[in-house]
Amino acid sequence: MEKIYLDNAATTPLRKEVIAEITSVLSEHFGNPSSSHSFGRSAKNSMESSRKKIAKLLGASASEIIFTSSATEGINWILRNAIKDLGVKRIITSPLEHHATLHTVEVLVKEYDVTIEYLPVQKEGSLLFSDLESLLKDEIVTLVALMHVNNETGEMIDIERMGQLCKENKAYFLCDAVQSIGKYPFDLNALNLDFLVGTAHKFHGPKGIGFTYMKKNAILQPMIYGGEQEKGFRAGTEAVHQIAGMAKALEISYAKLEEEKEYVSDLKEYCEVQLKEAFPECAIIGKHTFYNIINVVLPFDKSKTAMLLFSLDMKGIAVSRGSACQSGSSKPSHVLAAFLSPEEQQKPNIRISMSHFNTKEEIDYLISVLKTI
Repeated sequence: MEKIYLDNAATTPLRKEVIAEITSVLSEHFGNPSSSHSFGRSAKNSMESSRKKIAKLLGASASEIIFTSSATEGINWILRNAIKDLGVKRIITSPLEHHATLHTVEVLVKEYDVTIEYLPVQKEGSLLFSDLESLLKDEIVTLVALMHVNNETGEMIDIERMGQLCKENKAYFLCDAVQSIGKYPFDLNALNLDFLVGTAHKFHGPKGIGFTYMKKNAILQPMIYGGEQEKGFRAGTEAVHQIAGMAKALEISYAKLEEEKEYVSDLKEYCEVQLKEAFPECAIIGKHTFYNIINVVLPFDKSKTAMLLFSLDMKGIAVSRGSACQSGSSKPSHVLAAFLSPEEQQKPNIRISMSHFNTKEEIDYLISVLKTI
């Protein structure tokens, strides 16, 4: 049976060059990077070279990059410590965020004297700049926490404009860039971001490794206490092979950015055309969506919802209904529930997320299988 992977917003297959890099580091740089002997220095050099490479690719300083196990870890650290260390009294976010943000702020509002404001969501799943602007007019110490590209719909925000607004109103800005790192050019020296998080497995790197960008003027206390690793911000021996794999994946992603973006954009357009031709009444969600994500509501009976992904999986096709963190649920996601009507939420939907490894032939096969359901 042919197997087709169209769930790249959940995770991505590793590039062969990344696997080779990880294997090389495991074999040749196995020392503890905190050790002072040659084995430790070799591992330390590999790790710091990776840090410098990531920083250069993103337009940051190496000292502003902190390695973490995931973007979720970074988000938890920033949200919690911004209250404790920066005096934040209000967090502005949206109902569309990943649960790493939403569940964390729900806990924090119970633990601290902090207010949570949620931006209104428009019909197509977008946020209005004017809504954030009106909220920032007072002088409350505020952290704005928004994702650059929504992981379920692909809807984008204008982070340049949002960042400038936060700067003008002296608000801190945390950007969840999980879906766009490696697929969108960043210049963190020019952007008005105080914090940004990313994770390697979304850009063809290994799982279990990510990073937090922390601007020099927004210093937080450590997330984990212990040794002096990561400049004292995150104690624990670093996973040097994972870090090197992440740096290699990011390097290749940006070296091939324009080529792969053009290819994937064409593939997305082809997929949308084929969906509309096969199912004229389908609804593709979003207004300004990223070039590799399609979320489509299909004109099927609601009885098909529970078994849709299973039916596709039995045919070798991997897609999802939204975040992998909520897989297995037949309920509409919190993202879609924020702006779709109850009737629309009852209809089956799938998220198709593509990479340069996919082909038009795979899209054709997906459409042909959907026609049989």
